[in-house]
Amino acid sequence: MKNSFLNMLIPLIRGLSFDGEKGRYIKYEKNPGKILQLKDKINELSRTGKLLNPPLTIELSIDEESFLEKKYDIIKRLSQDYQQYLKGHKYHPHIITLDNDMILFSGSNYQECLDTQKEPLTELMQVSVPQKSVSKPDYEITCSVKGKIIVVTGGAQGIGACLVRNLVKMGAFLFVADINREGAAKLVEELNYLYDKKCAFAVSVDVTNEKSVQEMTEEIVRNTGGMDVFINNAGVLKAESVKEMNFQDFQFVNKVNYFGYFLCTKHASRVMAWQNKGHSDYITDIIQINSKSGLEGSYKNCAYAGSKFAGIGLTQSFAKELLEDNIKVNAICPGNFFEGPLWSDPRNGLFVQYLKSGKVPGARNIDDVRQFYKSKIPVGRGCSCEDIVKAVLYVIGQKYETGQAIPVAGGQVMLR
Repeated sequence: MKNSFLNMLIPLIRGLSFDGEKGRYIKYEKNPGKILQLKDKINELSRTGKLLNPPLTIELSIDEESFLEKKYDIIKRLSQDYQQYLKGHKYHPHIITLDNDMILFSGSNYQECLDTQKEPLTELMQVSVPQKSVSKPDYEITCSVKGKIIVVTGGAQGIGACLVRNLVKMGAFLFVADINREGAAKLVEELNYLYDKKCAFAVSVDVTNEKSVQEMTEEIVRNTGGMDVFINNAGVLKAESVKEMNFQDFQFVNKVNYFGYFLCTKHASRVMAWQNKGHSDYITDIIQINSKSGLEGSYKNCAYAGSKFAGIGLTQSFAKELLEDNIKVNAICPGNFFEGPLWSDPRNGLFVQYLKSGKVPGARNIDDVRQFYKSKIPVGRGCSCEDIVKAVLYVIGQKYETGQAIPVAGGQVMLR
């Protein structure tokens, strides 16, 4: 099967496992030899009465074109098959076979998927515990991400790494997507060691390259079956007077901040839309980490502010369109995040750029620049990691608002 077909079918199957907040994790393996061996073993275990945890078998035998033509009938049939399995066994299938060359391993978390993939025969011969109907606990803000699959672009450093660390701590599974694959892998290794389990996965992406973005989403689908939240955080800034800025720098900023947001939303929303067809109550989120510069013009910073204003236009347009697919789209607009490399990098950070460009009149050193920007914030301090995380949790947890641009700027920018 083509990857484009899998990016529809596997998320759809994940959507069928919706539990009121999220779907199960699904890991894909294409291995005709393994599936034949597995089928032989299933028949043997069935004859001897040892098949205690049978797989869900789905026979489609259709191509992508036929799938799209008959999608509503297929969705109905898959839903009936899945619900019939749940009704008969009182638990979700841990192994799903598709035609004669695909196996899906399903689990309540990523590690469970890996364990089932490693020892499928053991899984077939052990009794699964029936699903219990448990009443929802009183709402807590961190509950909105627990167990969810979340993707963060630009996740290896700065605000992205801040989000990754905090969301993992709250029980989410994170894809750390970054053009700096080495940095992403290092962060993932640290988190998996810290929590003594597979809680994060590194994936390489260049958000300005559509093929790279498509390959990222395909890798996510192969490993977890879909996603619940996509945080478009990758961004760059080059500050200079409009009279001096070269067009290549202006293009670069817009390629990452504006075109990159479009490309990521295009491919993430396709996966989410198919996944959400699996259950009418399945709601997912796309979040852009924008900026206060997307709400108010920025002196000698036209490329960045322009790209962020445009990002809010995309957010509102995406929100209107994708609501029919149960996808909320919102933007979070942090103020000055002094802690991160965007501001504090000693070579290319904003403190250095603003000092060189003369953006702060009379500034003689970086401390002068820092104090100047700190003095402009009514709250009296820069935006913190905690401030941004709480805004993200609010956006995910609420089920009503979409198309919003939410300031997290200490009163420096106020909505009218």
